Amino acid sequence: MLTLAFLKTGLLMAENNYTEDNIRSLDWKEHIRLRPGMYIGKLGDGSSPDDGIYILLKEVLDNSVDEFVMGAGKTIEISVKEGNVTVRDYGRGIPLGKVVDVVSKINTGAKYDSKAFKKSVGLNGVGTKAVNALSDRFMVQSVRDGKTKIAHFEKGALLEEEDIKESSLRKGTKVVFTPDSGIFKNYRYAHEYIEKMLWNYAYLNPGLTLLFNGEKIHSENGLKDLLAHNLDVPTMHDIIHLKGDDIEVAITHTERSQSDNYFSFVNGQHTTQGGTHQSAFREALVKTMREFYNKNFDAADIRESVVAAVSIKVIEPVFESQTKTKLGSSDMGPDLPTVRTFVVDFVKTKLDNFLHRNEEIAQIIHKKILRAEKERKELSGIKKLARERAKKASLHNRKLRDCRIHYSDQKNERRLETTLFITEGDSASGSITKSRDVNTQAVFSLKGKPLNSYGLTKKVVYENEEFNLLQAALNIEDGLEDLRYKNVVIATDADVDGMHIRLLLITFFLQFFPELVREGHLFILQTPLFRVRNKKETIYCYSDEEKRAALLRLGAKAEITRFKGLGEISPDEFKHFIGEDIRLDPVMLGKDLTIDQLLQFYMGKNTPQRQEFIIENLRVEKDVVDEEEIELINEN
Repeated sequence: MLTLAFLKTGLLMAENNYTEDNIRSLDWKEHIRLRPGMYIGKLGDGSSPDDGIYILLKEVLDNSVDEFVMGAGKTIEISVKEGNVTVRDYGRGIPLGKVVDVVSKINTGAKYDSKAFKKSVGLNGVGTKAVNALSDRFMVQSVRDGKTKIAHFEKGALLEEEDIKESSLRKGTKVVFTPDSGIFKNYRYAHEYIEKMLWNYAYLNPGLTLLFNGEKIHSENGLKDLLAHNLDVPTMHDIIHLKGDDIEVAITHTERSQSDNYFSFVNGQHTTQGGTHQSAFREALVKTMREFYNKNFDAADIRESVVAAVSIKVIEPVFESQTKTKLGSSDMGPDLPTVRTFVVDFVKTKLDNFLHRNEEIAQIIHKKILRAEKERKELSGIKKLARERAKKASLHNRKLRDCRIHYSDQKNERRLETTLFITEGDSASGSITKSRDVNTQAVFSLKGKPLNSYGLTKKVVYENEEFNLLQAALNIEDGLEDLRYKNVVIATDADVDGMHIRLLLITFFLQFFPELVREGHLFILQTPLFRVRNKKETIYCYSDEEKRAALLRLGAKAEITRFKGLGEISPDEFKHFIGEDIRLDPVMLGKDLTIDQLLQFYMGKNTPQRQEFIIENLRVEKDVVDEEEIELINEN
């Protein structure tokens, strides 16, 4: 038993141990490496579009794009091969005497001079320094005035600073880096995420050409192109494209979606979490429509099925984090109006003028709002009962084992780690529940196979208990603004039934909440198929190839266990698979098919084309080591 005297003694000892030796000063690179999350958000392995390795690339690209904005250099070359990244622009080039300082001294950069970079993204002098500190290898080269300067670094430490030399190369800056494999474990760049990032740069900077591994990315029509290229469902009318000084807007309505979806940007930065400009746009849209149609429509009816993009330029923007995903600024700049006033005034004037000049589109939007109003009133009773059922269910059943931190907790540093595992059956959910991190990982347990929702209306989401409770757990009824988990992970057995459940859940999200998939929130959990072990070592294998490699390492007498289902994996083992070594496969939408075409092919009526696809892609799993594997092991 602890006595008060003992506690006081311990406190005095702790106070006496607090001396000058406890005070430590970190240099710039040590601090970045010790607390990388402060600078680049979550680390990750590249399976999520906001993982740190993409933020590193973005920080370098921002500088090159700012050069284009300032009228210097129309082309940027990007190469990403086997984890090595190269970015070459043809801007003005870093002043040669400052090449080392710009990438290795915090709070050093030209963007503090608002005359040189009036409306830039990066204003805190951290960007490339963070890339440098978090890279195994980092090289920067500047070319200007017929001369060049090169510097090499390792984990932020200067290895070699070459002398200034004569050069016939075109002016500009080249950065080459390799993310630190000790910090970004098992990382892999997904080219789909990089392409999306680069297309956003192109849409926001018409006339800029980006060459990604030789592929040209270019836009002439800005946000109009962005919407056109990102829409994967039919639209009700042509895209409304409005442009002004320091603001650009594109708007349309989709046929099927019942929520609103936004692409918002500030000074070229994709603000995935929105902010003051996006809130102002949503407000302006409602005000304009109410005044134009002279009726006090419900805001939800006006915004239903809206897909819009909004981009503004702000002098010295303030973001809510170093990764710049949410605008916090309330003003456009010194002696300028607020962001809200600026956006609302622009939209009310320009959109109102457009609707008066385009009566056909105005009528289409009016009919859409009236239809949304009718459907909302018809569903209101069902929704009320569904919410009551969800609230009551959360009180007395165990379908959802929630976590303590949520994605909507804007001030919490660990919000980007928040994950909901959707599991099948009690045994699988039990294993994950016992081994999860209760702070950031929640578990939702399905009861049997979910309904095939293809072709059904939103009404089924409220009438089906599983869907209703899942929607309530995610808090996505009215869009992603208050999404409770950053990652939504489908965790099913790697058998035929498990694959079917995956397909049914993906169908549900694509049918009713496609933005969850578009924004990179949906994943498939990869768990090992085999455990290979001897008396000294255990290796978990996710494929036949990994199993063969493990057998070569441990020998033919190693014990092989084939995991038939998640329930067979003990909680102690599961900790490895949902912790630091978690493997997530992102669910991505391809370029070739729209969502409607995709769902029709996989979930619609059976067709010869689908039968042919299944036959061609059929794969037979083997549970035992075949003779060729044993022979290979014996040879080694």
